[in-house]
Amino acid sequence: MAIRLPGVTNAKNILRRSNSFAKKAASQFMDVPKGHLAIYVGEGQKKRFVVQVSFLNQPSFQDLLNKAEEEFGFDHPMGGLTIPCSEDIFTDLTSRLQELL
Repeated sequence: MAIRLPGVTNAKNILRRSNSFAKKAASQFMDVPKGHLAIYVGEGQKKRFVVQVSFLNQPSFQDLLNKAEEEFGFDHPMGGLTIPCSEDIFTDLTSRLQELL
């Protein structure tokens, strides 16, 4: 006589799906080296940049973060840190910060 446990089968399916989601999410974050973070930049179409964490201490970069906080609060549409400025301004700022460090 077999005993059916529908709850166990359902739990196995949930774990299987969450495990595949975790693997997919981990593969997306593998390309961010230690000491860096991914930021989405743009006013319309967003582009992903990977920057040094040390940029967060720079006043000019903090101005961009304040602008992002005013526009998005803590609800970022891309699921990560999003900065609402043009890519040209962002790349110019990060290249100047890179020279300082």
